Amino acid sequence: MINEMTPDLPGTPSGSLPPRAQAELAGTAWEEVPHVCTGRHGVPDTPDILGAVLAADPARRVRAVGDLYRLLLNQEQVFPATAPAALVLAGLLDDPRTLAEDRWERRAGRRSLRAELLNWLASFADIARMDIEDGVGTVQDLAAVRAARPILHDRIARFCDDDDPLVREAALAATALLLTDPALASSVPRYAPDVREVLAVSADSYYRWIARERLAAWGEDVTSLVTAEEERRAALDRAGELAEDPFGQGQEQAIRWLEEQPEDTAAPERLGRRREDRTAPIPAALHEPAPEPPMAAAGSEAGYRGPWRIAREGERAEWTFTPYVGVGPLHFGMTLEEITRALGEGPAVSSYSHHGEDQQLNYADFTEIGIRALFHDGRLGCVAADALIGPQVRLDAVPLTGCSPSHVEDWLVHRTARPGSPAYSVAGDPVFADLGLAIRSQRAGDIVLTRPLFLLHDWLDLWHALPSEEWNCS
Repeated sequence: MINEMTPDLPGTPSGSLPPRAQAELAGTAWEEVPHVCTGRHGVPDTPDILGAVLAADPARRVRAVGDLYRLLLNQEQVFPATAPAALVLAGLLDDPRTLAEDRWERRAGRRSLRAELLNWLASFADIARMDIEDGVGTVQDLAAVRAARPILHDRIARFCDDDDPLVREAALAATALLLTDPALASSVPRYAPDVREVLAVSADSYYRWIARERLAAWGEDVTSLVTAEEERRAALDRAGELAEDPFGQGQEQAIRWLEEQPEDTAAPERLGRRREDRTAPIPAALHEPAPEPPMAAAGSEAGYRGPWRIAREGERAEWTFTPYVGVGPLHFGMTLEEITRALGEGPAVSSYSHHGEDQQLNYADFTEIGIRALFHDGRLGCVAADALIGPQVRLDAVPLTGCSPSHVEDWLVHRTARPGSPAYSVAGDPVFADLGLAIRSQRAGDIVLTRPLFLLHDWLDLWHALPSEEWNCS
């Protein structure tokens, strides 16, 4: 049987952090405060992530920020490492290296590292408002997160008047959410006007939501803000309908109007906006017994070598899946070179698209292990496991590869707690947004078996995200 392997990770320049952040880093016993996947599958430990945030290599910075979301705020949860990591990050904000701009995984457009770290701290503060019943973490972890709020407020407040509008908005968003702490209530009159004048008119829909929600909680009238948001959505909906109607009058005008609208830079998963949808993790159908877990196909008879040969149990690699973190030895955000080291084999096929003089890696097939790695901006964002020979990927010890599609879907539907899950692609594939998982079907002679896709947020729209070659694997 093939086992998971750990990729080599480059050294991290944690010693180059500013003195305050370095002191926070050195003063924490990180081995005693794990994140969601500490010690697993070559996933970096928290000090490595924090050190890489200010790395000279832009790609490492982008990956480190993605790791902050995946490993320290995973699935709207906090962990023992989350609060001390937030204090370290707040100590980085003054560093001039945070002025470097890039595109970050969680938001559209370019912004500085400082702005994106403030966005992470806003997400941290958003989760800190939730309760244990919401499944955000243990009593001890949530208490540590809440205890950090006054310190974070002191370090963030100075950026609420920053000259960079994206930094200013992110700092105000984080501050508004931190003010939920009763110890900070006296500061509300200082920031309420800026929340209304800046956040409430932002192009970012998450910031606008924060403004309406916080101002209402502070006893202010938000009627005009609610009306403006409803009118904005109605106008976008009407223009969208006109733009999609080739026979309707005003199509060209609607398309031009939509193109002129500022891009909504909100993160794909806006934590606070789902608070009202949160429920305890109750099975999807209480009145029905949960279905039996799916079982993988037994595999082809020994000696069979036809084109539809299905690998037997002992011939498949055994991998586990951690939603929005990684699968087996692969960690979302890896480069092709890192994946090659982790798997111990090079890709048999690599597909690139050309954009002028530049070329962009689309996907790479690793035929010995039976996976397809799909990339965005050179970073791993999706993994497809071949139904016939790919690794047996398990979620809660239940197999997902090479099974009956209907059995896997039934089991996942009863497992998920998110309202409206699953969604379905245009090809009828179920997509579970709370897991970052889609179940596609792949032919195996006269039958079809599951070809699971493990995804980051930007890949959930399969029709637009997947290359045409992936649709041919059926």
